[in-house]
Amino acid sequence: MLDILYRDDFLVAINKPAGLLVHRSNIDRHETRFAVQLLRDQIGQRVHPAHRLDKATSGVLLFALDADSAREVGGQFERNEVRKRYLAVVRGWPPETGVIDHPLSRQFDDYGRKFTAGSPPPALPAVTEYRRLAAVELPEAVDRYPTSRYALVMLTPQSGRQHQLRRHMKHIAHPIIGDANWGKGIHNRFFQQRFGCHRLLLACTRLELRHPRDGRALSIAAPLEDSFANVILALDWSPVCSEA
Repeated sequence: MLDILYRDDFLVAINKPAGLLVHRSNIDRHETRFAVQLLRDQIGQRVHPAHRLDKATSGVLLFALDADSAREVGGQFERNEVRKRYLAVVRGWPPETGVIDHPLSRQFDDYGRKFTAGSPPPALPAVTEYRRLAAVELPEAVDRYPTSRYALVMLTPQSGRQHQLRRHMKHIAHPIIGDANWGKGIHNRFFQQRFGCHRLLLACTRLELRHPRDGRALSIAAPLEDSFANVILALDWSPVCSEA
């Protein structure tokens, strides 16, 4: 059963687990479970995904329950009027606050096919704000340094480009732990061995938007999955995380 965070006659939000696709994709043709299908079967009615989360990302995933609501909420996402908040564990210690302003182009089309190197789509504006919430230095030589530094960051995207947060953190040399595409394998393996964590440490913890029917402010929060929360606990970041 999917964990339903919010539901009324127009919207429903779930806490999507890591490893679950939002809908069918050619990228993972072998997958047979999708959030759209599971939620439809669980509540017994058609659902319209309002946005996307990467398969490896967990957290708040919003659906509309009718076409008009889907159109209204979709417009808010397209105009970047929805405030999205993510938590991530990254390699190194980024500055306490910052803004990543780095254009990004799409890498895959709607069918999951990678664009050829000779004809990539144009790069579009992409902005992410971040704030470092906590940091740790572990007395273990994971890479070429005698100790290893990691940080918990809050990420607030101001645009919605493909894999934006993962690519932006890679761009500033603080990749997200567990990222097989833009991360660093040696640190990913360290977290697997040290903490038993085999996932991307990125989660959408809050969405803030206007309700499509009456315009009231709506804030939907999601707790971290156990696999993520256990890492936070092991690094003694729980007090900071609960205040984020």
